[in-house]
Amino acid sequence: MSEEQTTAAVQRYLDALAGDQPAEPIVRALLDRALRRLHLLSSKLLYRSYRRLTLPPMNLQPDELLDAVVERLLKAMRSVRPGTVRQFFALVNQHMRWELNDLARRLDEQPTLIGLDEKRMAAQPSSGSMLTPNGRRMLQAIDQLPGDEREVFELVRIQGLTQVEAAGVIGVCAKTVQRRLNGALVVLAKELKDLLPG
Repeated sequence: MSEEQTTAAVQRYLDALAGDQPAEPIVRALLDRALRRLHLLSSKLLYRSYRRLTLPPMNLQPDELLDAVVERLLKAMRSVRPGTVRQFFALVNQHMRWELNDLARRLDEQPTLIGLDEKRMAAQPSSGSMLTPNGRRMLQAIDQLPGDEREVFELVRIQGLTQVEAAGVIGVCAKTVQRRLNGALVVLAKELKDLLPG
């Protein structure tokens, strides 16, 4: 199913939500219709930005992430009514990041297990599984970007969409996506300049 067909179908369900019909069946049908796209977004975000959650002890799979996100969306959309495809995918992105950040925090708070026979085992290199203070600063800086720039940054740099795909989701031209992405990168470079190499 093409991106355009998915977008049109999602918009029809969002329009129906604004009517007098019971919301829950419409929301379930909407999520079912968008499932393929949501699975793709879950996979890209998980494997590109939260790969450590796919390793032991979490072993998180995209289907498990998607189940949790759908549950979050069912609850959120009892009170939140996105009116456009853009607003819907912004809500999806927000709940995906919240779920992944919650899981990452839980992983970071787990006590480190020490092997019983340390003398016979070579020291393992750090897996980088802890969210460092600098990592937290980066996430905070992304969260504080202006709305349009943050949305584009998350779609392109976090979820891994192309600029053309992001333009289709947002409903703007690819040049606008490129301009907003460049603006986000300028703000982040200024905010995090002490982390830049050299």
